[in-house]
Amino acid sequence: MTEKEYGKLISNMAPKSPIVKDCFNAFWIGGLICTIGQLIMNGYAALGLDKTDAGTATSMSLVFLSALLTGLSLYDNIAKHAGAGTLVPITGFANAIAAPAVEFKTEGFVLGVGAKIFTIAGPVIVYGVSASVVYGIIYWITTLF
Repeated sequence: MTEKEYGKLISNMAPKSPIVKDCFNAFWIGGLICTIGQLIMNGYAALGLDKTDAGTATSMSLVFLSALLTGLSLYDNIAKHAGAGTLVPITGFANAIAAPAVEFKTEGFVLGVGAKIFTIAGPVIVYGVSASVVYGIIYWITTLF
């Protein structure tokens, strides 16, 4: 069997993707996630937080909700229908961090959760935390004078 014949065989056997339906679901579910984020931000603003603090609290809330839904095995069910719509940066990142930890929890907290939680996003987290510490120390030193 030649490569061309093999490619044709695979394309005939592969299930057809309903691209219009997939795009529609990604659009409306991703939009719904963003709308929920905006509602949360408006709620924090109504409680008296300024725009910057409300944005920070909203980001923390969305990360928490995404990690919670991942831990309850609900985020994957949403992602099955939404596809790329769940990759809204902050919620998708939280899911990417929490999912390996949940998957390997049977191996224990240290070797399972502790070791696997940083598998996907580990370098980003380590760099972000390290940069924050360095920036904080520099900021603290400059405020001393």
